Amino acid sequence: MDSIGDSRVTKNEEENMAAWLHGINDLKIQPFELPTLGPNDVRVRMKAVGICGSDVHYLKTMSCGDYHVKEPMVIGHECAGIIEEVGSEVKSLVPGDRVALEPGIGCWRCDRCKEGSYNLCPDMRFFATPPIHGSLANQIAHPASLCFKLPDNVSLEEGAMCEPLSVGVYGCRRAKVGAETTVLIIGAGPIGLVTLLSARAFGAPRIVIADVDDFRLSFARKLGADQVVKVSSKREDVAGEVEEIKKAMGRGIDVTLDCAGFEKTVSTAFGATRNGGKVCLIGMGHCNMNVPLTPAASREVDVLGVFRYKNTWPQCLQFLSSGKIDVKPLITHRFGFSQKEVEEAFETSARGGNAIKVMFNL
Repeated sequence: MDSIGDSRVTKNEEENMAAWLHGINDLKIQPFELPTLGPNDVRVRMKAVGICGSDVHYLKTMSCGDYHVKEPMVIGHECAGIIEEVGSEVKSLVPGDRVALEPGIGCWRCDRCKEGSYNLCPDMRFFATPPIHGSLANQIAHPASLCFKLPDNVSLEEGAMCEPLSVGVYGCRRAKVGAETTVLIIGAGPIGLVTLLSARAFGAPRIVIADVDDFRLSFARKLGADQVVKVSSKREDVAGEVEEIKKAMGRGIDVTLDCAGFEKTVSTAFGATRNGGKVCLIGMGHCNMNVPLTPAASREVDVLGVFRYKNTWPQCLQFLSSGKIDVKPLITHRFGFSQKEVEEAFETSARGGNAIKVMFNL
């Protein structure tokens, strides 16, 4: 973005407000001044912003993985809105266009960016990843190249869902899921469920999903999982559950997508995947793990890492527009943008229960 860090600010006719994270369980709606619009940037009025698990982590602990909030930060990164203003060099968008926003800005100078793996850029600037501000605001500024025009039959809420959906789409791409690929998904939270939808859209003929929660397994079944398996959180249950999962699949498991990332789930993934299959690590629950890596290696089980996504928004929008993927059932709770509603929305998401995706309508 051309003017990130510029001390000059643009005062719009109305004061721009955003949800600022100040401390543990301390969110406040306060003014948010935007940087001067660069020639290749756009100003977007936010209309739909979803709550991600990382947002909840920051609210509850001020940390997520290796990232720590050290000063007040605007939260939110799953978003869509309407173009309000375009920079002088922007030709692809005009005011009034409805867009979904990809939240990560690569440097486009490093080797990873140059080779196309901009998701691995060491200088990535990503919404609501400290110290970069997020998008739960009335308006934000963003590069036009990372704003994707919505097809007429795709809603703004669906546009915001492109962000979590991108994780599932990219995981399936990494694992090369296709029409002959049997798929096991471990974890039926929001990312596990969009991975289920993605695997089906890529043509997977049989999908089994495992989780500890009955409600989420029931939800997965309604979304199209062929079989569901309830598992425990106990490490000693892995061997028995692996056999149960294999039985539910009814044939060899070609690809396992672990959307939880705990020691037990990774161990289950290694045990359940067939010789020569693939384990794709999407979830990041534990950092250090004791897992049976050597037995998996001796069976030539390939382990693939996934970090966010790259070049997924066009395909997500095509899936949504064509009807191959329907994310609307995942949006279980909706809130407006007042101080009270912001607090209620985050508590709803943090409690879990029957909440899958909590969405703000601004």
